[in-house]
Amino acid sequence: MEAALSSPLALSPNHVFNASNPGDRNYGFRYSRSRSVVIMSAAGAVIGKGGGVLDRPTIETTSPSRQSEFDLRKSRKTSPPYRVLLHNDNYNKREYVVQVLMKVIPGMTLDNAVNIMQEAHYNGMAVVIVCAQVDAEDHCMQLRGNGLLSSIEPADGGC
Repeated sequence: MEAALSSPLALSPNHVFNASNPGDRNYGFRYSRSRSVVIMSAAGAVIGKGGGVLDRPTIETTSPSRQSEFDLRKSRKTSPPYRVLLHNDNYNKREYVVQVLMKVIPGMTLDNAVNIMQEAHYNGMAVVIVCAQVDAEDHCMQLRGNGLLSSIEPADGGC
């Protein structure tokens, strides 16, 4: 930002042009053709050490970009799949098992929850979902936290 001084200063052009280092007394002044002195920055107005106008700081954010979110999803899809298994028990009622499945597993419909519950009841075990290991461990712990018997195992052949 340049601002012209309204009163003339008694400086010669050689004196001003020779002040080229930031520590010099008149650094920041420029001599124009109309013989007026123009202040380049506030550092020239302050004689001595310190003071001055700094450039506007650039603020860099560290929020994840769309590419990194995509990479995270891609890495989860390429990680080896795991099965979340529901085991039959003689303690929980069938309706409760269906409610817990719908609460814990995202996107679980009533029909799918009933089918999984029936399969676990008749066969002793049923596959609830096939997903990444991190998600499988989370679902298993949530099912166990609600009183159901659950485990995980590596899935053969992918999702």
